[in-house]
Amino acid sequence: MNAPLPLAARLQLPRHYLVTHADAGTRAAALQLRRAVFCDEQGLFAGDDADAIDGHAITLVARPLPDDGGAPGPVVGTVRIHRLEPGVWQGSRLAVAADFRRIGAIGGALIQLAVRSANTLGCTRFIAQVQERNVTLFERLHWASVAAIALHGQPHRLMEADLAHYPAFAAGEAMQVQLRRGR
Repeated sequence: MNAPLPLAARLQLPRHYLVTHADAGTRAAALQLRRAVFCDEQGLFAGDDADAIDGHAITLVARPLPDDGGAPGPVVGTVRIHRLEPGVWQGSRLAVAADFRRIGAIGGALIQLAVRSANTLGCTRFIAQVQERNVTLFERLHWASVAAIALHGQPHRLMEADLAHYPAFAAGEAMQVQLRRGR
């Protein structure tokens, strides 16, 4: 687990983040972030992590919001969700830019939007294949481990979300999550 950032570093990071469904521009930025994390940093894929799921997945992105109310900044986090079969949804490719990981809440906000969005779209079961190093985060967010698995040569856990902690969005409610950190 990463240690918290020193106070001076935390004060330089944005305090507010908007987590939404991606549009064409932010989807391209999300794919770049995934390549940086899964190919360059972790070496799980050679060159590109794109696959057939990207053709039908819903991509979610986290972007900083300036204090002055201006337009959101660049993509600093992403995850994708897709339906495996009626009622069963899966989240995958959760990635947060290295400089923003130790904030500790961006991944959680992405997970919240992912599961709540799927729940709104008829999900009755939501699963993910979680890297072993991230299991504790998911457990804190009301996920249960189903099985230990290996994926791309790395230890993972098949995990399932407790949907009672991820209510569907109300009709007409924007499918988004705002993350606000104090200073």
